[in-house]
Amino acid sequence: MSSCRQELHVLVFPYPAQGHILPLLHLTHQLSIRGLSITILITPKNLPILNPILEANPCIQTLVLPFPSHPSIPPGVENLKDLGNHGNIPMINALSKLQGDIIQWFKSHTNPPAAILSDFFLGWTHHLADHLGIPRIAFYCSGAFYTAISDRLWGGDPQGVKPGSQMEFQDLPGAPSFTWEQAPSLFRRYREVGLGDPSFEVVKAGMAANGLSWASVFNTFQALEGEFLEHLSEKMGHPNVFSVGPLHLFDGPKESGSGEERFHLSSEVLSWLDQSDDESVLYVCFGSQKLLKKAQAEALALGLEKSGVRFIWAVRPLTAQQVADGYGSAPYGFEDRVAGRGLLTKGWAPQVSILSHRAVGGFLSHCGWNSMLEAVAAGVMILGWPMEADQYINAKLLVHYKGAAAQVCDGGDTVPDPNELAQKISESMHGNMGKRIRAKELRDKALEAVKVGGSSCNDLDKLVQELAQFNTMKSSC
Repeated sequence: MSSCRQELHVLVFPYPAQGHILPLLHLTHQLSIRGLSITILITPKNLPILNPILEANPCIQTLVLPFPSHPSIPPGVENLKDLGNHGNIPMINALSKLQGDIIQWFKSHTNPPAAILSDFFLGWTHHLADHLGIPRIAFYCSGAFYTAISDRLWGGDPQGVKPGSQMEFQDLPGAPSFTWEQAPSLFRRYREVGLGDPSFEVVKAGMAANGLSWASVFNTFQALEGEFLEHLSEKMGHPNVFSVGPLHLFDGPKESGSGEERFHLSSEVLSWLDQSDDESVLYVCFGSQKLLKKAQAEALALGLEKSGVRFIWAVRPLTAQQVADGYGSAPYGFEDRVAGRGLLTKGWAPQVSILSHRAVGGFLSHCGWNSMLEAVAAGVMILGWPMEADQYINAKLLVHYKGAAAQVCDGGDTVPDPNELAQKISESMHGNMGKRIRAKELRDKALEAVKVGGSSCNDLDKLVQELAQFNTMKSSC
């Protein structure tokens, strides 16, 4: 472990959403133990998220700035979990108002940062870094395939890309194509309702600025996305494209909130799994943001019931307002009907522990990037149901490019036929040996990447070495 007298100082600026902030904190921990002095920029209500990393790294400092007010964000809300994905536009705009405070802090610091490392949703920090005369590093909690698609869309829309069109990307490896409905949600909203809207233009300018950053760091690994990482390096015109994932496989501080309630829940779930045969259990979870409509939840429940498969379903508790808005959960009586074969967890679930258990053989997932990486690292085949954001692109990567996943449904509003869903679940859990084998091969490559001498470990070391040159330049001035 390093001392607290490091000279190479980096300002880390996470985006306040669970899927964004946690992998960046994993990266921050790795940079800290490699000798960097770190300051994490955070707003007051997000400060508790940092407790594990601050306890593990006494040398890491915080810059706590008041959350800027925004007409579309209720007072007291500082994290996307309280807004949903439609809150990204106001959240990005609100955080951009911190630029003046950051400049003031920078100029008053006795050892100001030599670089800014910020989430790709905070692309405006590229221009901030230019103003301060330091490099900006863009951190992507998403994959390189998604970034290659997003870069094309935000940086000068492909010909004919408009609502209802088919999107063709002939210059990308494998020449992928997507329907308009499968485009990243943020871009679709911009084209459908945001053209000319100043709030959306801030987002567009930030996304375009990401490609201008001194370096880009991805939570992925070479064996999974090497061809897309190489494409991005060629597109950006420099070699500073680093793959450092899966970041959750590196040793580091665990997620906060692992209190007594979570301990008991984790123990209950793992004990239930201990009584199951190898690879016999399907884990079902749709992430921290997505809620199912009532009809979707009922169809999923019936499909699970009819499939005859053992399963764990991570069910999110609903508020009265969410129920009134048409969202649903496991229907009444379902839990009793599947008792012994199915286990429902209410709220948080120990996902990494579940996926790593020998009894789990499949993961019915929305194909969010973090969930996908956790499944890949555990060697568990994904049964994909992409719904929004980057999920269609992630699903295509595993299903079509890697042949390590199956798709059982798609669409945020799709209500699957329970009989068809049951058949697909049953077939996936009892067959698909080729996909299962390829999922395990990817697991082996992921584990190899984070070992000393592995591609991701080497890229972490290389990133620190490249950053060191800026500290040398600053010292010589």
